[in-house]
Amino acid sequence: WQAPTPCADWDVRTLVNHIVNEELWVPELLGGKTVDEVGDRFDGDLLGNDPVAAWESAAARALQEVEADGAMERTTHLSFGDFPGSEYTLQIFADHLVHGWDLAVGIGADTKLDPELVQAAIAWFEPVEPAYREMGAIGERPPIPADADPQTTLLAMFGRRQ
Repeated sequence: WQAPTPCADWDVRTLVNHIVNEELWVPELLGGKTVDEVGDRFDGDLLGNDPVAAWESAAARALQEVEADGAMERTTHLSFGDFPGSEYTLQIFADHLVHGWDLAVGIGADTKLDPELVQAAIAWFEPVEPAYREMGAIGERPPIPADADPQTTLLAMFGRRQ
């Protein structure tokens, strides 16, 4: 749990706590609440003594909300503006995909991401990348070699170096 990850200042436990935090926000934001209305409810350690159970519970609730009728058309009130649920869930998808790589690096697991998911994340993120960078949501983009594979490209878009 204390192993480092590619995320600055985050060990594995902090990274997993962040993912659980994001999962807990999904029902709230897709339910129409604002960041101010949710407040600090999900600050601090969300993993307790059973990180796997904490993640499973949060993920199940988030998935249920994402799959609900009309979820993609709802307005979500994010800290950096209002967006349709479809945009918010794409943001969460891409963040989870990249953090999956971060976690794999941290625990020494296979870091190969699903190529179809990588392509989907690139297709969504490429046109919005400058805006996310301007908002400070992602780190500085390292140079991407001309012959880089899609995974290397995606990770660089999110400020990662392989």
